[in-house]
Amino acid sequence: MVFDVGETLIDETRIFARWADRLGVPHLTLFGLIGAALERGDSLTSAFRQVKPDFDLAAESANWRRDEPGSMRENFDAGDLYPDVRPALAALRDMELRVVIAGNQPTQAGAALRGMGLPTDGIHVSEDWGVAKPDPAFFARVQEETGTRPDEILYVGDRVDNDVLPAKEAGMAAALLRRGMLGYRHATHPGADRADVVLDDLSQLVPWCAGRG
Repeated sequence: MVFDVGETLIDETRIFARWADRLGVPHLTLFGLIGAALERGDSLTSAFRQVKPDFDLAAESANWRRDEPGSMRENFDAGDLYPDVRPALAALRDMELRVVIAGNQPTQAGAALRGMGLPTDGIHVSEDWGVAKPDPAFFARVQEETGTRPDEILYVGDRVDNDVLPAKEAGMAAALLRRGMLGYRHATHPGADRADVVLDDLSQLVPWCAGRG
């Protein structure tokens, strides 16, 4: 069982709210701009550029660290975990399934996840690996780190493009989680039918796995 991070395990609401504060706009303004950008197929940062035309993510993050070295900034902690995460991961391990986290995240996110004491058998982030989804090399690294065949892996994420389709191409099973800004939209995506299961929350994963023996 391999899990994505953002909007699979981590509720990113507080992160984007802090970005709105940083950019000096109401939370709902930034959330609306992000939703519009995603609907157009644009990047998240394109929404930020509508507020600040010269926005550069790396430079802004560096400035933010300088201005607020003790704040959470664009990071997360255990308070951002969705409430179903710990019980679902624990239940899966009780079923003697290996539980691994592997997602597109910076190095500091890996450290934050490891500090939460989650019931997992491994935590990995793309910056440490030097490769990110949807690159097939990311999913090859997932297989390498788990030491299992692709057909023995279920990858769980909230996106069709980054999670479901590349996992299926790698020979893995895939679960699409219908939550977060992309999860709900991607559940209606033409590629969503490639998922082995579409979930409303992680608690549904436990009986689904049990039903597959």
